Amino acid sequence: MTTELPDLDHTPWPPELAARYRAAGHWRGQTFGAWLTALSRAYAERVAVIGEDHRWTFAELDARAHRIAAGLVDLGIGPGDRVVLQLPNRPEFLAAVFGLWRAGAWPVFALPAHRDSELRHFVEQAEAVAILTVDVHERFAHAEAARAVAAAVPSVRHVLSVDAPEWTSVAAAQPRELPDPDPEGVAFLQLSGGSTGLPKLIPRTHDDYLYSVRESARICALRPDSVYLAALPVAHNFPLSSPGVLGALHAGAASVLAPRPDADTAFRLVERERVTITGVVPPLAAAWVQAAARTSRDLSSLEVLLVGGAKCGRELAARIGPALGCTLQQVFGMAEGLVNYTRLDDPEDLVLETQGRPISVADEVRVVDGADREVPPGGTGALLTRGPYTIRGYFRAGAHNATAFTEDGFYRTGDLVRRRASGHVEVVGRAKEQINRGGEKVAAEEVEDHLMAHAGVLDAAVVGVPDEFLGERTCAYVVPTQGAEPTAAELRRFVRERGVAAFKVPDLVEIVAAFPVTGVGKTSKRELRAALAAARTEKG
Repeated sequence: MTTELPDLDHTPWPPELAARYRAAGHWRGQTFGAWLTALSRAYAERVAVIGEDHRWTFAELDARAHRIAAGLVDLGIGPGDRVVLQLPNRPEFLAAVFGLWRAGAWPVFALPAHRDSELRHFVEQAEAVAILTVDVHERFAHAEAARAVAAAVPSVRHVLSVDAPEWTSVAAAQPRELPDPDPEGVAFLQLSGGSTGLPKLIPRTHDDYLYSVRESARICALRPDSVYLAALPVAHNFPLSSPGVLGALHAGAASVLAPRPDADTAFRLVERERVTITGVVPPLAAAWVQAAARTSRDLSSLEVLLVGGAKCGRELAARIGPALGCTLQQVFGMAEGLVNYTRLDDPEDLVLETQGRPISVADEVRVVDGADREVPPGGTGALLTRGPYTIRGYFRAGAHNATAFTEDGFYRTGDLVRRRASGHVEVVGRAKEQINRGGEKVAAEEVEDHLMAHAGVLDAAVVGVPDEFLGERTCAYVVPTQGAEPTAAELRRFVRERGVAAFKVPDLVEIVAAFPVTGVGKTSKRELRAALAAARTEKG
C-alpha cells in the first residue's frame, strides 16, 4: 500500500546525503546571483550573450541583472514569489532570470509554444504573483494572453512584458545589495515532460543545479573561446544547462540565442558567430543533416553537436558526423535531474549506440524489473536514480510523489534502458511507449531505428493504435527525405528483410510531410495518436 506524501514546495535531501554532497564539493553553497557576479569579475569584457540585435559582456549582463532585481523588489516581488517566465530566445531572458534569482523569486520556466490553457495551469499550480513575457512572438499575442490569465487567477498581481515601458522602468532601477537566498533552497521551477497530462513543476535548488552545470561544462570541454548556439528554446533544461547557456557562462564563453531552430537560421548563425557547439533534438538533427548537403554556409567552426531530448537511434547518429563535419555527443537527461553524456573520447560504438553515462560519481542508478528487483547485467529494465542533482519530489504533488519515487528516494524515470559494463546507458524506450500487440511487446524506438536505415526515410515515429483483436496494432509514421517517395509496402518489406520478428513489422505505415512537435521540437506522439484516431473515426 502506497502512503500519500505531504504537498511540499520542496522535498529536501536527507541530512546525511546533503552532508556527503557538501563534503565532496558537489554543493558549494553558492547562489546563481553570486555565481554570475564572480564570473563577471573573471570575464568582465568577454561577450556573454549574443542576440539578433544585442551583444552583452559578462559585466553588462551582471549589471542588468542587478538593476532588474531592484526593480522587481520595488514592485513587491521578492523571496519565494513565483513568476512565470515565458520569453523566447532573446538576451532579455538571461537578464530577467538572473534578476529574479537575485531578488529571491522563483522563475517558472514556460516555453514560447505554450498557450492560454497551459499558461493558466502553470500560474494556478505555482500560485504565481506575476507573468513575465513579450508582446508578440511568432505572431502570437503573449502579453494579451497573459493578461487574460491574470484576470482569471487571483494570485497574479503583475503582467510584465519586456517590450513595454513598464519593464524599461524595472530594468532601470537603482541597483542595491539584496539578501542572498539559501543556496540549498529552491531557485526555480521547471516543467516535467507532461507525458501523462499537463506538466508537473520541478523544484531545482541553486546548489544542485549549479553542480550539474559545472560538470556538464567540464564533460563537454567548454572553454573561454567556445561559442554555444542555443537553437532550442532556452527555457528548456537541455539548452539551459546541458551544457547550455549556463554551461557556457561557467566557462567564460559566449552564447548565441537563435530565434528559430531551422537549418537556415542555425547555419547562418554558425557561420556568422563561428559557433563551436550546439544541441538539438533528433528530428532537428535529421533535418540539419539533410540541409547540410545543400547549404553554402561555412560550418567548419562547428566541433560538437549534442543530440538529446529523446533517443537518437544508431542510423541517424551515424549520419551526423559525416554530414556536419563535427563530433556527435549524445546526451540523455531529464529536468528532474540525472544527466548522461557520451564522452568526447568514447569509442565510436558507444557514441552511436548509447546515450552516455552519468555525469557524477555520486549518481546512483538502478535498472529494475516490475517488482523493483535488479535485472541481470545487460538486461532491459526500468531506470531508477537518485543523486546530488536529482529531485526528491515534485512541487506540491504528494500523491504523485508517492508513486514517482521509491521509499528510499529513487526517482522512477519512466525510461526502459540497458546498462553496459562501462556504465553507459542505452535507452530502449519509455515504459508507456511499449506497444502490447497481442501479448507481444514492441519497443517503438527499435522499429523506428530500422525504418531510419532506409535511404528514403528522414524520420520515423511508431505509435500504438487500438485494435479489437490484438489490443493494439502498430502504426509507423514516416517523413521521407527530399525527393524520395517510399511506399508503405516497400517500407514494411524493408523492415521485415532486416530480420526482425514478424510482430515488429508495422501493421500500418503513413507517409506524412512533417510530424507535429512539442514546444521544444520533439515529435509529439500524443498528437500522432490523436490524428490517427480521428482519421479512423471519420472512416467509420
